[in-house]
Formats: sequence, C-alpha cells, structure tokens
Amino acid sequence: MKWGAFSFGRMFNRIAQGHRLKKEDQTSGDLPFVMAGITNTGVVNYVSNLIERFPANSITVDIFGNTFYRDYAFGAGDDTGVYWSTEKHYSKAVMLFLAAAMRKSLEGQFDYGKKLRSSQSLNLKMMLPVKNGEPDFAFMEKFIPEFMRQLVTGVEHEHVEKVNAYLAVTGLKDCTLTAEEQKAVDDYTHVVRMDRTKLEAFRLETLFGMATRGKRLKSADRIPGSLPFVTAGEKEEGVSAFIGNDVTVFPENTTTIDMFGSAKYRNYAYGADDHVAVVHTENLPKNAAIFVTAAIHKASYTGKFDYGRNFYAKDADDLVISLPVKDGEPNYDFMALLIAAIQKLVIKDVILFAERRIAAYRKAICS
Repeated sequence: MKWGAFSFGRMFNRIAQGHRLKKEDQTSGDLPFVMAGITNTGVVNYVSNLIERFPANSITVDIFGNTFYRDYAFGAGDDTGVYWSTEKHYSKAVMLFLAAAMRKSLEGQFDYGKKLRSSQSLNLKMMLPVKNGEPDFAFMEKFIPEFMRQLVTGVEHEHVEKVNAYLAVTGLKDCTLTAEEQKAVDDYTHVVRMDRTKLEAFRLETLFGMATRGKRLKSADRIPGSLPFVTAGEKEEGVSAFIGNDVTVFPENTTTIDMFGSAKYRNYAYGADDHVAVVHTENLPKNAAIFVTAAIHKASYTGKFDYGRNFYAKDADDLVISLPVKDGEPNYDFMALLIAAIQKLVIKDVILFAERRIAAYRKAICS
C-alpha cells in the first residue's frame, strides 16, 4: 500500500468552528452539544438552543486534537472544529478512515498551551492510502468494514474465552440449573423467605466452637512471602500483604469477621491480625460455608461495630445467626445446593449482560 499526505483543506470544503454557549445558557432539548474532551465523545449536553446545527457525517476536532466521527446532527462549542464536505459524498466508512488518519496526525501536538483552531488547520496533513496519486477511497471502503468485523469478532472471542475460563475455575460446565437446584431456589424464595419459621437461630460457638483471634503483626515486621495476610477493611477483601513470617496459618474454607463486623469467606489458607476473628467452618461443604458466611455477615455487619467499639472473637462466639433447618438441625445440604444455584444464576446474568453489550457494540460499529 502506498501512502500520501493530504491537507485537511483539500479533503473538506467546509471547515467551521463551533459557537460559545455557556453552560448556564444551555436549555434542555434533543440536539447533542459537543465540546472539547473525550468523555462521552465530547457530548456534554442535549440542548434546544437556536444554534448552528452541523450535519451528520461530519468530523469534529477539539482544541486538544481529540477527533471523533459524528453520524448525527449536532451543535458544537467554540472549542471544537467541524469538518465535512458538500462537494464530495464521503461514505461513513471513508469518514471513519479520515477521522482515524486525522487523529493520528494530530496526536500529542496540542494542549492548553497550544490549542488547535479549525481556521489554522487547513494546511495540516494526514496520511492516506493512494492510487494513481489520489486518495484510494475504494481501499478505505473495504478496509473499515473488515476492520470492524475483526474488531467485533475479537471482542466476542475474548468474551467466550473469559466465560469458559471462569466456568473451568468454578468447576461448572454450564449455567443451567439442575432440577434439584431449581427446587432449592423455589423453596428458598417461596418457603424460607416468606415463612420465617423455616429458619432457626443458632449461636455461632455452638455450631463451630470458639472463634480464633489473629495476632498483631506490624507492617514494618512483615517479611515478603506468599501467605495472604488478612486485616480489617474492604479493600482487596482485607488482604493487606503477602508475607513469609512464621504466623498461625488458618485453613481454607473458613470465615473471617473483621473489627467492623464484616464477614468474608476464604477459600485459601491465610494469616490474620488481631483485628480479625476466624470462625472455623472448615468442615462444612464449600457452598454451605459460603451460605453461613452470608448469614454471619447479616448478623454482624449492622453498624454496631466501628473504631470506637471493635468486633472481637468473643463477639463471634455470642453471635446468633438464622439458618434453614431440617429436623431441627442446620440443613447444610440445602444451603450448599442453594449457593450452587445462585452461583449459576449470577454467572448466567453476567453472560447475558455481556452478550447484550456485544450486540449493542456490533450494531453501533457495524451499522
């Protein structure tokens, strides 16, 4: 492919600057109003003011060189230049190619200290494919749809790979509920949630023995290593460091409650500081332990505990949680089944959400 330099003024016979319209003067309407910036491609408002309406199939370039193709009519502020042609009918594909070429040519050249004005841009040049010394519009027409197709294909492939990887990690083949899982969801929805007598209260110490309190390990004394070290807080699930110190290692499949009462399930071995209480759920099936963690969090994270009054291991021992029962005992099989179903439903919702986004993406860039 041969390339040549072509001025903005040669490619567009209409180059104009937008008009100043203060924010306080903008009246609500349906006309997109474009100003300098990349957020929402520069569309800052929808207005009804009597201002110049620039035509669809135009390109905007703001004072910083940010370049966007517009396939709709719009208004523009005085910090935005508009480029279009009334002499040549450029297709959407060609205009997209030109916008990309302009963006490439302007990259890094303009900022607050050196602003771009459309009146000064006529002799600025972009690089375009050429044939017989002229812009090769036929190539641009073919290139853009193929580029868009490959772009969408890449996004779809990435989505499929992520879904498959997540299913593999979670040990799932698909997101279809089994008959038992569907029944568990129905039972919980229509029986447990609506009839509180199906839940019974249990003291945490009675179920799992006394909770264990972690031990203080100052930041300065922590040796880098591979053991997750849990402290109070929500950031990174409370994991503040990975250490190599000789500390008590708590087993996976247990629940931590920090000094604020926030409970979290841990599917890995870890250390913990003195602001963390460990509830020994390790003998439960994994999904049942997750259910119990949710029940603990509901009972402990109520706003009762803060910097002035910390949650300690003794508070965990006295904590009362509500669980589904069978013959008067916690029904861990039901809990495990319900969490397995919820996991599938959540993954299914994420997949459907991603598929809707991909469909919208395909429609937006391939139409």
